[in-house]
Amino acid sequence: MKAPQGTVADRLAGAPISWGVCEVPGWGAMLPADRVLSEMASLGLKASELGALGYLGDEPAAIRALLERHGLGAVGGFVPLVIHDRALREALRRDAERAASLLAGSGGTYFVTAAVLDQDWSEPGELSTQEWDAAAEGLEIVEEICAGHGLTQVLHPHVGTIVELASHFEEVLERSPVAWCLDTGHLAIGGADPVAFAMTHADRVGLVHVKDVALEHAEAVRSHKTSLLDATKAGMFRSLGRGDVDVAGVVRVLEQRGYQGWYVLEQDTTIDPSEAERVDPKADVQVSVDYLLAASGGSSR
Repeated sequence: MKAPQGTVADRLAGAPISWGVCEVPGWGAMLPADRVLSEMASLGLKASELGALGYLGDEPAAIRALLERHGLGAVGGFVPLVIHDRALREALRRDAERAASLLAGSGGTYFVTAAVLDQDWSEPGELSTQEWDAAAEGLEIVEEICAGHGLTQVLHPHVGTIVELASHFEEVLERSPVAWCLDTGHLAIGGADPVAFAMTHADRVGLVHVKDVALEHAEAVRSHKTSLLDATKAGMFRSLGRGDVDVAGVVRVLEQRGYQGWYVLEQDTTIDPSEAERVDPKADVQVSVDYLLAASGGSSR
């Protein structure tokens, strides 16, 4: 689903990870899809990302019907892929084709590529020049597959992937014209200034993930002394306005530069299975909705 024309309020979407739904192994409990989607709709969100592939099902028509039942469109989905290893091109094409078919069939328009070291999310190291060149080639392969399905590929800078640090962002920007998912939280954790990124690369931004971060955790995560999961449990991700990222500044810059895409509200959350019946992620997301609407001068109703 393409973002509708209009204000930021008209282009607000949700992400199941704000309700603890994540594809990272061992992340935590996944709340029922009907609960997550109904709470998104009640907050005035217009669409949802699909979350961990398979979370909403494996049949595109059924996923589309599920979203429509809750009055939501589909933004697209997050797809972990190995793009830097030329020996794994067959697997890359297979995995990208499978994901693209599901995303497009479900009504999504964005294919959010996460460049993992491997599908087990092993800790990444520094790539060689040849591997960065191969990564750019891998992005082009995914680009071609996405084009065949009417999808827009956006690269997601992300902790725990090969594109997690500010220096990595530059490696990709120099080699590939791929559009970006500007994730305010992961850019900041990686050592970049999200506002500066928006100012410099507004023309490269295809999708925005808005999240706030307590940067006191960032150095330990960047240096792999603390895992993303442990940092999340320790409260690294915060409702918008309660962390250290100038999310409002990013939105102002992008709106001034003519950005008309989705703003996907994300607050990475992990839920202990024993607490699944008692947690209230909706309350935290409401704080973020209120912040973003106030920052943009919009209204969700």
